[in-house]
Amino acid sequence: MEFTGKIIAILTPRGGVSKTSGNEWKSQEFVIENHDQYPRKMCFDVFGVDKIEQFNIQMGEELTVSFDIDARQWQDRWFNSIRAWKVERAGVDSSMSTGSPVPPPAPSATPDFNVGDVKDDLPF
Repeated sequence: MEFTGKIIAILTPRGGVSKTSGNEWKSQEFVIENHDQYPRKMCFDVFGVDKIEQFNIQMGEELTVSFDIDARQWQDRWFNSIRAWKVERAGVDSSMSTGSPVPPPAPSATPDFNVGDVKDDLPF
């Protein structure tokens, strides 16, 4: 799924140590708002130091966020998580950023004129 809008809040990063593996983890949440007639907001998280640094999300940026939604249960309550897996800057042509070749220019619609076929009937 995708959501496009402007980053309106950057929350404090959270981190800890996994109980199962003993590895450290880090997560950061961001709030994005779209530009519809009735604007909607979405709070999403980016998990992992590498992804947080790779995405480098800044306040006020226009982004398209690709995300997955998952739910988990804790003490008879359910919680949703919206985790970003790709972030694109708005206005950046994704085909150009992937390294695809530039298409050749379209042929000119102007006809070719031969100098020998000139019949000048213009008054000036």
